[in-house]
Amino acid sequence: MSEEPPAPPAALPTAVVDALAELTPAKLRDAAAYAEALAEHEECEDRLEAAETRGEEREQFEDRPDGVPAKATTTTKEINGNRYYYWQWRDGEKIRSQYERPVSADE
Repeated sequence: MSEEPPAPPAALPTAVVDALAELTPAKLRDAAAYAEALAEHEECEDRLEAAETRGEEREQFEDRPDGVPAKATTTTKEINGNRYYYWQWRDGEKIRSQYERPVSADE
């Protein structure tokens, strides 16, 4: 490990870099976990907004489980190298997800 701290990404605002530099290692790990979760949430939000903008109703699966509204769309998530379909929809300000099924090899 280098004695010098790592260089921050050029695109990161100076205020963020300065705030991170003041944190303890434990708080930095908390911030990293939060940033990762927030990025996933924002990506989900972007996908849902794009689908709504295009007026898409992704009706890949005809039978919706109880609790999955008609406005739900499907998305694919990769977890540990495996791909799965999830229903996703907005519930007020929150994004809800419910597991549907694995993506088959021919899809």
